[in-house]
Amino acid sequence: MPSCRARNAAATTMAVDETDDVADKKMKYPKSVFFIILNEFCERFSFYGMRACLSHYFKEILLYEEKTATVMYHTFTMFAFFFPLIGAMIADSWLGKFRTIFYLSIVYAIGQLLLSVSSVPALHLPVRAITILGLFLIAVGTGGIKPCVSAFGGDQFKLPEQEVYLTTFFSLFYLAINSGSLISTFITPILRKDVHCFDQESCYPLAFFVPSVLMILSIVIFFAGKRLYKVKPPEGNMVLKVAKCITHAVGRKISSKSNKREHWLDYADDKYDDRFIEDIKSVFKVIKLFLPLPFFWALFDQQGSRWTFQADRMNGYVFGYVIKPDQFQVVNPLLIVLFIPIFQFAIYPVIEKFLFINTPLKKLTTGGILAGLSFIISAIIEFQIESIDSVQPSKGLTQVRFYNVMNCRADVEFGELRFVLDALESYQNLRISVNGTRELQLQATFKNCPELPDPNTIVNETLTLIEERAMSWGFTKTGLEKVSASDSVHKSQSGEPNVRALIYRDSSITGNLLRFIGKKKDFELKLPKDFNTSDYVIIEHEKYNVTFDDQLIADNVDFEYGAAYTIVGSITKDRKDLRFVMDAEPDLVHMFWLLPQYIVITMGEIMFSITGLEFAFTQAPVSMKSLLQACWLLTVAAGNLIVVIIAESQFFNRQVYEFFLFAGLMFADMFIFAIMAKFYEYVDVSSSDDNSIDDDDDDDVEDTELKKRAVHDSNSADL
Repeated sequence: MPSCRARNAAATTMAVDETDDVADKKMKYPKSVFFIILNEFCERFSFYGMRACLSHYFKEILLYEEKTATVMYHTFTMFAFFFPLIGAMIADSWLGKFRTIFYLSIVYAIGQLLLSVSSVPALHLPVRAITILGLFLIAVGTGGIKPCVSAFGGDQFKLPEQEVYLTTFFSLFYLAINSGSLISTFITPILRKDVHCFDQESCYPLAFFVPSVLMILSIVIFFAGKRLYKVKPPEGNMVLKVAKCITHAVGRKISSKSNKREHWLDYADDKYDDRFIEDIKSVFKVIKLFLPLPFFWALFDQQGSRWTFQADRMNGYVFGYVIKPDQFQVVNPLLIVLFIPIFQFAIYPVIEKFLFINTPLKKLTTGGILAGLSFIISAIIEFQIESIDSVQPSKGLTQVRFYNVMNCRADVEFGELRFVLDALESYQNLRISVNGTRELQLQATFKNCPELPDPNTIVNETLTLIEERAMSWGFTKTGLEKVSASDSVHKSQSGEPNVRALIYRDSSITGNLLRFIGKKKDFELKLPKDFNTSDYVIIEHEKYNVTFDDQLIADNVDFEYGAAYTIVGSITKDRKDLRFVMDAEPDLVHMFWLLPQYIVITMGEIMFSITGLEFAFTQAPVSMKSLLQACWLLTVAAGNLIVVIIAESQFFNRQVYEFFLFAGLMFADMFIFAIMAKFYEYVDVSSSDDNSIDDDDDDDVEDTELKKRAVHDSNSADL
């Protein structure tokens, strides 16, 4: 039988264990994490809300061309995903996580405020310069805090005792990110488009100010929890340590003329232990596989640029509501939330069993192919949009337009062309061959036209056409008059109806103002002094009563979404005749046709992004997991750089060809990646690490692993 001392010792041990169990059970959920979750919601609302409107701001307010707007958008995104590396280094080596988040959030908020203030036209600020400064500060702020917030949240838990609580935290953290993104992407385009301020047809100051307020609120919430936080000092930066090891190895290899080593990193073994050097070698094997991956992000991030501009030229009307082009970006985060459980429980089991897509690298390859396929779909949609777009003059061709502002018909012969020009109508031919200049004879025959001095009049003119020009003429009671030698028809960039006027007025008419009186808003169009087209006026899609100097001329005129109109007519003392001629067709392709490409690229994102993060995490040694996560974020930055380079190169003059180029590059890239993946040998890092670590250190290892996995999970959700 055991001795009395042994029994007492056993009883004491059992009592201590029971006390510990009770303490563990009573361990409360750290209240500090709710401040972090609310902070993340506000910050993500701020970032995605601002970024949703950014492409249109570059194009509509800063008046950059679509190509330049695309370049600026992706340059900003590139910096936003480059600065996480700097933020992690600052937090780990100098300031710690709390102070890094707090200080860089202030920088972030200043950038948001500068962006909002610069968009106020009444302040007459150097808009472009302040905008670029504001965006740079935002990139520094959002990028700098990105790797710190999730890790700081993980620091609030005692591990492994609160492992279950930690899982709950990251579920809430994921919810905060996606809800902030969803809500802001839906709301800020409404503020941009439906609110009018400072005598503009939009309100970018408000669309940017609301995210600014949310960013300031995020700082207040984060600081309010200070007394509850567990704040740990900087632990040293692995990125710097690896960089020093590589530099030392390269230096010794160059200076050493003998003592050859099997691997160039082995030259650092005089200063660094063998295990650390082997870990770096393992990381390099994974980084080598990362090299083709930026192409995926080059395609994926064009949702906020090229795909948004594509949506500009589409019809967004749904049951009386207009979907804004930048608002359509909300589809991606919404589909992500819906698709993740579907993939986990339905799609992955099927493709793993029947299609043999059963390894991380195979899923990565499939995700990249899906991204390329989405751009094939986008190119097909672009073909359809181009077929109804307004055609601009091109080399070897000239466009001609004839307007009849009289209330009688003309039979016209123009070169080899024969056409009838009805009363208050127009005729256009967009493809007349011209090299340099070309003269064509015009003959127009009017019969029984009471508006003319001679009711039966024949007009004979020789017209000179100029290559790459759009030229227009008008038939009036005084004969054929040139309207413009450069008369291109333009759809509005916003997709709203574009309206101009070509109206002949008698000398006795002094008025010059057309008004469009609608249910929501009125618009004015000022007629020029001479017989010429007025400037285009963008009006909202609805029905209007049209008046000339407050006298009703037409009622319930419906201007269709995306169309371009010329109001043709004549105004005399006795009569006022107007006709609304459609020069460019309305946007007939509905915005919902973008859904297939969004669905396909979101499927690709789930198979590529989430799988890629898991691959980087599981294949990295314990000490190098944060380094590989930083390298993964750098692939996003590199992908946006690829878009900048291709957009600046201007390989094609049609967007559809650029979509095909990106798709082709993506397919070629995934072919190369598949070959590289075939020769990759998966490493069971966890088992190899456990074998080389003493039992006494098991708790520390588990603590480190859980924290690193927490960072991994949050980054996965963020992307």
